[in-house]
Amino acid sequence: MSLSTNRRRFLQSTAAAGLGYWVAGGVEAAESRSPNEKIQLGCIGVGGKGKSDVDNMSKFGKIFALCDVDSTTLDGMVQAYKTEHNFSDFREMLDKMGDRIDAVTVSIPDHNHAVAAAKAMKMGKHVHCQKPLTHSIWEARRLGEIAREKGVATQMGNQYTAHNPMRKAAYQIREGQLGTVNEVHIWTNRPVWPQGEKRAPAKPVPSTLNWEAWIGPAPFRPFADGYHPFSWRGWWDFGTGALGDMACHTCNLPFMALNMRDPASVEAECPEHDGDSYPARSKIKFEFPELDGRAAFTMNWYDGGNLPPKELFKGVTLATKTDDGKDVPPPCASGVLLIGDKATMYAAGDYAEQGIQIVGDVKELDVDYPRSPGHEKEWFMAMKDSKKPAMSNFPNYSGPLTETILLGNLAVFKRGKVEWDPVNLKSLNDPSLAKIVHPKFRDGYEV
Repeated sequence: MSLSTNRRRFLQSTAAAGLGYWVAGGVEAAESRSPNEKIQLGCIGVGGKGKSDVDNMSKFGKIFALCDVDSTTLDGMVQAYKTEHNFSDFREMLDKMGDRIDAVTVSIPDHNHAVAAAKAMKMGKHVHCQKPLTHSIWEARRLGEIAREKGVATQMGNQYTAHNPMRKAAYQIREGQLGTVNEVHIWTNRPVWPQGEKRAPAKPVPSTLNWEAWIGPAPFRPFADGYHPFSWRGWWDFGTGALGDMACHTCNLPFMALNMRDPASVEAECPEHDGDSYPARSKIKFEFPELDGRAAFTMNWYDGGNLPPKELFKGVTLATKTDDGKDVPPPCASGVLLIGDKATMYAAGDYAEQGIQIVGDVKELDVDYPRSPGHEKEWFMAMKDSKKPAMSNFPNYSGPLTETILLGNLAVFKRGKVEWDPVNLKSLNDPSLAKIVHPKFRDGYEV
């Protein structure tokens, strides 16, 4: 029996056992090597959000191996965590350290999410992957399938899924707080990076950057300004635009409340674009049919300075604070508005973290809802008890959420309406969109 198999079975034992033994389904019990053994983590991407992911995960597990395409970024984290196993290509890290790593974090540009997460899960590793879960719709579906097949604990990094006030609001809506919801409006202050622009001229690759590994499965292009380390989000080959960046956060409340999946159609209004860089702004309308007793409704998305009509905020009094302490009347820079036939709910901020207000002549419902012990802790608990998956796990939550969100980018690419078959993941009125739904990968990468 391999070391990694022993480690994984030990870590799946429940803390309640407390007897120095572990039991895995269908396998004879064996003595654990240590009742205090820590989960060993391999972290892919350790700069920016990756740094905070490493820092947060270190509270629950041992940072065992680090990987980053930028040696300057990597060196700084190596010094901080004194790691001996450090890489610039996640494939090398997993191939060499796979028998010593229990779990993996993926905190890299969107186009590399699926290939890294899939490889790790196929090796039996638990995976935490940053939002959006994937770069394409097909990848989101596939990661959910792999997670289910391998029985690993998974979580997407939309951290405010664990925000208890948001969970409470979602369950209030489930219980009829707003009546029948027929409209949802979601807006963001993104993009805060360039979009709708032409590529910069090619230039030499910095000596500190593994450009081949950064490009990963995407079509190869020369290095230039505007990709690494931040502005990649605005390019179709690498990012998912304003929608992909923030909707996994701002759509959390309506997704949890309304089972917001499997839209029948999506329609976008946006400026002309070249299919290389996302347009600077967009408005997208999703039509959701009745589903499992939940009424049909429309979800409207706004970015790039677009906002919902002001008349929709009648009765909303919740003000938010800017960094300098000034009050901002509704609508704030990012938020959600859910409109029912009995009342309206306004959730301010990217994560509903700036307050939630119910508008209407209704009594606030006292509801039971699943409390979170904390976002990262949910993932580590799921590793030890497969019957308690993290809320934002791949198969049941973050995969379907990402599928729904990325469908909006099909409409943006088309600059029109897309009729959708959610079972077979294909457009019913434009088969040419298949290349966006399921892009081809460069040799050496697969999902």
